[in-house]
Parts: sequence; C-alpha cells; structure tokens
Amino acid sequence: MLYELTLLADEHDAEPLADALLAAGALSVAVEDADADTAVESALYGEPGLHPQRQAWQRSRLRILFEGPEPDGRPLIQQAAAAAGLKQPGRIESCALVSETDWVRATQSQFPPTRISDRLWIVPSWHEAPSGNVVAVRLDPGVAFGTGTHPTTQLCLAWLDAHLQSGDNVLDYGCGSGILAIAAGLLGAKHIVGVDVDPQALAAARDNSAINSVDARYTEPAGLAAGQFDIVLANILSNPLKLLAPALLARVGKGGALVLSGVLERQAEEVITAYRQADAGVSMRVWQVASGWACLAGRRDA
Repeated sequence: MLYELTLLADEHDAEPLADALLAAGALSVAVEDADADTAVESALYGEPGLHPQRQAWQRSRLRILFEGPEPDGRPLIQQAAAAAGLKQPGRIESCALVSETDWVRATQSQFPPTRISDRLWIVPSWHEAPSGNVVAVRLDPGVAFGTGTHPTTQLCLAWLDAHLQSGDNVLDYGCGSGILAIAAGLLGAKHIVGVDVDPQALAAARDNSAINSVDARYTEPAGLAAGQFDIVLANILSNPLKLLAPALLARVGKGGALVLSGVLERQAEEVITAYRQADAGVSMRVWQVASGWACLAGRRDA
C-alpha cells in the first residue's frame, strides 16, 4: 500500500531529516513552507553573488511518500531521525492512503489555461487555446520559475497587456522560464532580452521562446550589452530588487517604464524609497495588488 505522511520540522532539521528519510526507504520527500499563504510566510533566496543566509523555512512541512502494509510511518521516521542524529524527529500531522492515480494526468490537471486578461492567456501544451482574439503563451511547468499561476507573474503580465506598445524594446531581468519576455514578444515587442543567473532558466527560456516563435535573446548578467530599453521588467524579490536598483534604473530609457514585482504589499514603500533614492527621475508607485503581492511601476521623464 502507498501512503503519504506529513511531518512538521524546524529550520535546522528539515533538510537532514529529508535526506535521511530517502536513505531509509521513503519513495519521495517534498519540503514545503508550513507557513505558506499566511501573514508570517517568508521567502528563501540569496542575493546576487551571495549564498542565502538561511537554508530552510522556520517551519517546514515534509510530505513523505512511503510503502507499507499499514499507515504507520513512525518506524521510518524514527530510523531516519536516528541516522540524522536528531532527538526530536518532528510532529506528524497526518497519514493517508494514496489511491492509484494517473500521475501524468493528475499533474496536468493542476495547470489549466490561465486567463490574464480578455485577450492574454497562458496555455499548457496539453490544452487547446481558447477561441477568439486570444494571445496565447504556450508554456508548460518546468525547472524555471514562471508558469503564470503566481500573482507576481500575473501582475507583470497584466501590466504588459495594458501598457506595452508595438515595437517596444523590453528587458526581462530575472527571466526564469521566459514567460514575460515571450508575452512581450507576442504582444508586439520588437527587441527582447532576458537575463538570469541560472543556466537552467536560460535554457528553458530559449526552448519556450522557440515553442512560441518569439525571437528573444537570453544571457547571464555579464553578457548583457550596454543600452537602454522602453520597458524593464524584474519579477524577483524585494531585497534583490533593492540591491539591483541602480543597475535596473540605468537600463530605463527616456520615457521608458520600470516594472517591479515579487514584492509583498507591506514591502512596497520600502522598495519605492530605495528606487527614489537611487534615481528620482523614475517615480515608482504601486500599480496593482493581488493576494498580498504588489506590482510597482514608474516611468522616466521623456
């Protein structure tokens, strides 16, 4: 029989316990933020060029898949905890039988077409695009961030749909899957550049652009040529955005727009202040908010 057990673990125990569980015979272990979608949710990241200061969330939820004759995962957990040298193996939340499932179909069902606006949609390859005057970004879930389901991505997409002009030059800094760059191309952008520090993200972005027949160039930060853009997008997180303020602002041409996402609503004024201090010529403001996340936007004087 196949069972899924959920276990709460603290910041220091989650990773070694997950490794020990796999070594002890667990089929899979997924580590999630136990405080996700709450007021105390916290992000994990390393600022560009630096290692992250924290390696796990303060409270992690481990989802453990294991086989056994009955739903008692305690021996497995105790064995793993002992191997990892942990006195407290965490607190079991639940254990449930996993029914036989077509996992491919089940996974695909989690990613239906996503409507961004009246005309802009994100459509996985296993779905047909909606009929009518639709701009469909073809994108499957992959190794890089950006499937169109997260509010930060949707806010940037909505801004592009509302403001991008045919022929605009666009820089997508922290491009991930390339979703924003691709959407910009399908909406009429002329010259598109995506930047990311992750080689896997760059490879995914190139593949996704080819699928969508969008001509875009993707590069690591060191390979970004000099020049300014009509639109600069950065969907990252607040601390990296503050650190990158001078570099991003320098890329905004006269009359150009800067769009920032990945900012919690409570962090918005802090980020706006950082950009105002770096360059008062681009007046940033909160454009829209969704599910506690804010999209900031501003324009440089023409």
